Amino acid sequence: MTRIRVLGAGIIGLSVADELARRGHRVQIVDPAPGSGASYAAAGMLSPGGEFWHGEEELTRLGRESLALWPEYAARLGVPLHTGGTVLAGVDAADAQQVDRHLAALTDAGVPATPLSRADLRDREPCLGRVTRGAWLPDERSVDPRQVLAALLSRHQVQPSAAGEVDTTVVATGATLPAPFPHLVRGVRGEIIRVRSDDPPRGTVRGWVRGQPVYLVPRRPRDGTAEVVIGATSEEHDAAAEVTVEGVRRLLEAAGELAPGLDRATFVEAIARDRPGTPDNLPLIGPSGRPDVLLAAGHYRHGVLLAPLTARLIADHVDRGVLEPAVDPQRFETPGAA
Repeated sequence: MTRIRVLGAGIIGLSVADELARRGHRVQIVDPAPGSGASYAAAGMLSPGGEFWHGEEELTRLGRESLALWPEYAARLGVPLHTGGTVLAGVDAADAQQVDRHLAALTDAGVPATPLSRADLRDREPCLGRVTRGAWLPDERSVDPRQVLAALLSRHQVQPSAAGEVDTTVVATGATLPAPFPHLVRGVRGEIIRVRSDDPPRGTVRGWVRGQPVYLVPRRPRDGTAEVVIGATSEEHDAAAEVTVEGVRRLLEAAGELAPGLDRATFVEAIARDRPGTPDNLPLIGPSGRPDVLLAAGHYRHGVLLAPLTARLIADHVDRGVLEPAVDPQRFETPGAA
């Protein structure tokens, strides 16, 4: 049994702590504001194909591996998975070309995806407006991150500050890492809107609306109402993560054109958080260069998706020294520190 301190009680830190505790380690979780960071704002898409970008084949591979872990993980936590797949949709001719490029890249990467005509799109997602072309990714899922956080927090106590001696520290503090690691991540602001709608999509919709990317994620809170999460802007910046009028305007305009029924929705919330990006957009999971510190950080847009895999990789490293080379933090030559 190893004494392990986990810094950070977002979905990554809590998932890591939960897996370590399941394997018999003594775990202390430290966070002055548990469950309030990027995980609280996240839409919860389990969408390695929908999030695919050229040059990110390794990230897609890891995402699909983690997606396969989610059914068992969600069942263990007692949280529901939404299994409606992901629809890609483009509004104008240029957006249709974007859908075609994305579909071709998914085919090359071996990700299951089916082209959809305009009629097929409307059959699968009646809430859509005048879309021209699309695709369906049947394997993808979504989850409510706030329900995941609540389930994990109900299983573990979180302390506001560290106390006592430990053998190993796992740093999972999102977009703000302690010294000597801050240079490894950067804050990328994302803005999210939540609305209550009587015409939500059946599954996740990722659209391009005259070049503006937007996604719609259906959600049913515990009270049984139908909500839609609309996101997400992505902005490199040095200031605090705050909701902006421009960000909200762009999201609402794009969402309203993609799914016109959302014009009748009622506003619930707008929120902004920093995503923790890395130079290559792959996370940092494993040894930091210091013998007593592991990193579980830099998950950028993929923290919810990669949570169960990250937990497994950290626990496997603690138990057996296993390391996934693609996410080795020392690929950036992390400096040691006193």
